[in-house]
Amino acid sequence: MRHAFGLILGVLLTPALLYGTAWGYAQAGQSFDGTGREITDDTRMYGAFALLAAVGLVTGVVIVARWASPLVSLVPALALLGLSGYFLFDPGRVLDLPGRVPPAGDLDTGLRLLLGSGVYAMMGFALLMPTWAPRRWGSGHEAEAADRAYYSALER
Repeated sequence: MRHAFGLILGVLLTPALLYGTAWGYAQAGQSFDGTGREITDDTRMYGAFALLAAVGLVTGVVIVARWASPLVSLVPALALLGLSGYFLFDPGRVLDLPGRVPPAGDLDTGLRLLLGSGVYAMMGFALLMPTWAPRRWGSGHEAEAADRAYYSALER
């Protein structure tokens, strides 16, 4: 049951990570003037950074949470790595994909830039790491028992 819930959560998390990073990146890029070295829209910049921080926090929790099924991180990892690999194979076709998926606009630009810069590949590899931990695939009861035994041995 834990892995079924993890699979559903991973499927829901994938577009949230993609769209959250893309929209935050696009909004942050529009809120400052690089040549003038100044922020032109404080509210947009704070909102974009808050969204990017939230995406980073969710990604970090998914990576380090021992209670979570490894499928929570495996599904988005495979999607991000597959998209990045497909970009290396046929960049024209992959860069056309964001225009076909709603919503359009700044989000498309953010998706294309993050995909082309390799940020999604980096996120994919970071999310792939927790799936290699054997503890994540077990039920968790053995890990709790091992932790209790370890800490009780330290108290002696």
